[in-house]
Amino acid sequence: MIDVKFSTILRITIVPQVVDMIVKECGVNELDATNMFYRSQTYKYLSDEETKMWHFSPLTIFNIWKVEKETGEVIFPEEGLL
Repeated sequence: MIDVKFSTILRITIVPQVVDMIVKECGVNELDATNMFYRSQTYKYLSDEETKMWHFSPLTIFNIWKVEKETGEVIFPEEGLL
C-alpha cells in the first residue's frame, strides 16, 4: 500500500502536471488523460516509492509515459536506471 504522505505528493504535485501534458499532447479531456496515465506501467513504477521515479520532473515522467505509449516499453533516462 502506498504511504499516505507519498500518495499525496503524487496526487497533488506530479500527476496533475503529467495529466495536463497528456491533455495537450493527445487532445483528450482531463478524465481520459488521467485514466490513460493511471493505467500505464509508467504510473505503476511512479507509484512504487522504491523506484525513486518521483525524483524525476513531471516533464521527464511525461516523456517516459509517451515512449511507453509509442513503444510499449518503459525506458528510464540513463541517470535513472534502477
